[in-house]
Amino acid sequence: MRLEQVDHIAITCQAPDAAKDWYIRVLGFEHVYAGRWGGIPIFLRLGSTYLALFPAQDARQSSSAPRLEHFALRAATKSDFLEAQQHLSALGIPYDFQDHGIAHSVHFADPDGHKVEITTYDVG
Repeated sequence: MRLEQVDHIAITCQAPDAAKDWYIRVLGFEHVYAGRWGGIPIFLRLGSTYLALFPAQDARQSSSAPRLEHFALRAATKSDFLEAQQHLSALGIPYDFQDHGIAHSVHFADPDGHKVEITTYDVG
């Protein structure tokens, strides 16, 4: 078996249309396959990364239920990484910076509280 990459990440949202707008405005995703499957899920694309946004069926999920810790998007260069931080700041989105030695990252939350990371390995 030969696998190449993550195809898509499926997340649940209280308001999928609002989440779609946020991912487009904040991170530059593109809405693709509009109107397919009765509109569920909403598919977004950023390069070869896809998100599938599903409506939350039960917001009272157990805190002990398995969950996605976070997902990370890679900035190609240090300049792109710094530009991402400036963009988040301009939009009033708070983030936390972390130095992992081999990489630098910023962590922030989407409107539903999903943790998103932007990381770069260009730290020299």
